[in-house]
Amino acid sequence: MSARVVTLAGDGIGPEILEPTLAILERLGDFTWEPHVFGGASIDAHGVAMTDSVLEACRGADAVLLAAVGGPKWDTTDPGAPRPEQGLLGLRKGLGLFANLRPVRPLPALYDSSPLRRERIEGTDLLVVRELTGGIYFGEKTRTADRASDLCEYTVAEVERIARVAFEAARGRRNRVASVDKANVLETSRQWREVVHRVHVEEFSDVELSDVLVDNAAMQLVGRPAEFDVIVTENLFGDILSDEAAMITGSIGMLPSPSLGGAGPGLFEPVHGSAPDIAGTGAANPLAMFLSAALMLRHALGSQDGAAALESAVDRALDDGLRTPDLGGTASTQEATDAVLRHL
Repeated sequence: MSARVVTLAGDGIGPEILEPTLAILERLGDFTWEPHVFGGASIDAHGVAMTDSVLEACRGADAVLLAAVGGPKWDTTDPGAPRPEQGLLGLRKGLGLFANLRPVRPLPALYDSSPLRRERIEGTDLLVVRELTGGIYFGEKTRTADRASDLCEYTVAEVERIARVAFEAARGRRNRVASVDKANVLETSRQWREVVHRVHVEEFSDVELSDVLVDNAAMQLVGRPAEFDVIVTENLFGDILSDEAAMITGSIGMLPSPSLGGAGPGLFEPVHGSAPDIAGTGAANPLAMFLSAALMLRHALGSQDGAAALESAVDRALDDGLRTPDLGGTASTQEATDAVLRHL
């Protein structure tokens, strides 16, 4: 396998978790790495979170591997100031990445690391399918001295395509989809529910579909997470619920995430942020980055064996007792990397 991969180290712990990931990937294939600055680092260098040339490089790659963006250095309430997250939103939009998949499967070795009781999370294996390019994040924004507004807008076509992704995913799992909305209040949610049901009846009637209001979904994720199979929802709700679901695993530092779209390259990144408070200390958990690389191998590069080998190596390292500080242990980034390499 030979592939050209754009790498975006980003900010905070990003460079520290990307470097060992590339070393691991080189055990599994022949890669050409194309590094670019992105996020806050790009703001410092170029005044914007993502330059046009970086977007073009990503469009021409086989896949894009992103570590982390953001940090307090670039936090601001000035609507005209650049923010690292603008790079991420722009990259998703520019690559047509409309579906973000967040698998949540707590490993038995980490059951006791979860803030939820073992009996509550046992058997949990869910997938959050989040719409990425519509909704309030991309709607028109206004700001005056005494008021502000953000427009939440969805087209029928945007809802149809994300619904199809969720139903297709469910067919390869336990055949159940929970569509999360706020149809008792929001017009966009009423449209969402109507379109999801039509796609279900016309194309996926073999899949079980249920509707869950977003506030109830937040409660059920804590109360009975094992009942969920596939959750499909819009951009803002998906952002919040997927981070909540991440804690079921014991640490947000354990979750990978692919963002997929049409014919272009996918974007693969860990769910966690840039953790500037531990940047440079060697304490960052690289496992979500490793697992994101495994998803890249599977979804973008067609290497099922390589993906399975890397995921198995992470599982076995944890079974052997590997624990980084976020998991209640003391293993450094390098020690975690060495543990995974031993099992690869």
